[in-house]
Amino acid sequence: MTEVEVVQLLVSPSHRLAGRPSDGPAPGPDDELVGEVRVRAGLGLVGDRYFGRPAHRDAAVTLMSEENLPRDIAPSAGLPQTRRNVLLRGVDVDSLVGSTIALDSGSGPVTFAVNRPARPCAWMDVAVGPGAQRALRGKGGVRCTPLSDGVLTVGPAKLTVLRAPSVTA
Repeated sequence: MTEVEVVQLLVSPSHRLAGRPSDGPAPGPDDELVGEVRVRAGLGLVGDRYFGRPAHRDAAVTLMSEENLPRDIAPSAGLPQTRRNVLLRGVDVDSLVGSTIALDSGSGPVTFAVNRPARPCAWMDVAVGPGAQRALRGKGGVRCTPLSDGVLTVGPAKLTVLRAPSVTA
């Protein structure tokens, strides 16, 4: 078990990074950053653009480590720019690919299958700043499937690795 902090939570009903990066992000609601979010097993975050979409079930929730944000490029970078859902401090989420984890922010554990890296795209150079795509390679967060229902809130939390990634020869 690792003591972590849920720094930010983002639930966005719209996909803001569509089309060409040179066109810039689409406008979105001002209330995407939330203090609490409901998680539904196999579906994602209630109210999010990927909630219940079959094509995104294995990537319905994205976690990112705050320590990996390119603060040298954009000191105030966070979830509104990276378009991830959960920003955590105190854990290297990128090292958890292939794991099953539980995140408990006080309302009981919510389990996730950590499926694959969330690879940064060219949009990062627009939304965060020039050079962000390169800076986030290998540390752009992870795409997860929620395995249980629950609630996540901003603040102190506990992260437990329930199943470590399998080691292949």
